[in-house]
Amino acid sequence: MKRHLAFPGTLISLAFLSLLRSGCPQQTAEEACSVQILVPGLKGDMGDKGQKGSVGRHGKIGPIGSKGEKGDSGDIGPPGPNGEPGIPCECSQLRKAIGEMDNQVTQLTTELKFIKNALPSPAAVAGVRETDNKIYLLVKEEKKYVDAQLACHRRGGMLSMPKDETSNSLIASYITQAGLTRVFIGINDLEKEGSFVYSDRSPMQTFNKWRNGEPNDAYDEEDCVEMVASGGWNDVACHITMYFICEFDKENV
Repeated sequence: MKRHLAFPGTLISLAFLSLLRSGCPQQTAEEACSVQILVPGLKGDMGDKGQKGSVGRHGKIGPIGSKGEKGDSGDIGPPGPNGEPGIPCECSQLRKAIGEMDNQVTQLTTELKFIKNALPSPAAVAGVRETDNKIYLLVKEEKKYVDAQLACHRRGGMLSMPKDETSNSLIASYITQAGLTRVFIGINDLEKEGSFVYSDRSPMQTFNKWRNGEPNDAYDEEDCVEMVASGGWNDVACHITMYFICEFDKENV
């Protein structure tokens, strides 16, 4: 009895068929021993496209983009409502204090400007002193009398001219506080011996502070004047060098 295997387009070899027979149980003549083997078939055609799936999870947030250009200004809005009235106060004292502060600031600004313009180096100055009309400046640069006078003139002033007790005392205390013993002041008799004048060529009148025995024109060469720390005057030679004090009119500063 012949047995056929269901295998598309292929005839199974006798050896394999024999193996199949041994695996079959004893059967009657009427029964047929059949074996079916499942073998993958050929690849079928592509099916229809399925429905769209649901949205997946969000991915990572990307970097911040560059700043865009500034947009045009919008229209001006309407004015806001009026505010509540302020609380009345007594401001006269406050205004007075502010006015005084403004005056002090102006004065300090003027003095700083003066010092900056008057001297090439702040180290050459021992501060300033002033009266209502004058500013006095001690210059720590040793110079001959004529050169000291020229240095003051270049700065817009003159060698100091103590014409009363107030200015003389101020200059004397200035010298003492600077730790000095003497400085040139603006008095001389260079044009006429014995006829002392101030550096602005105005004559000396009633005020003077000559020390005892001065002026004595020692060695016939003492035509210039120094002030010592005590406030006394002494005639000295013009060619020696020492520190000096300039004076400036406030109205010209």
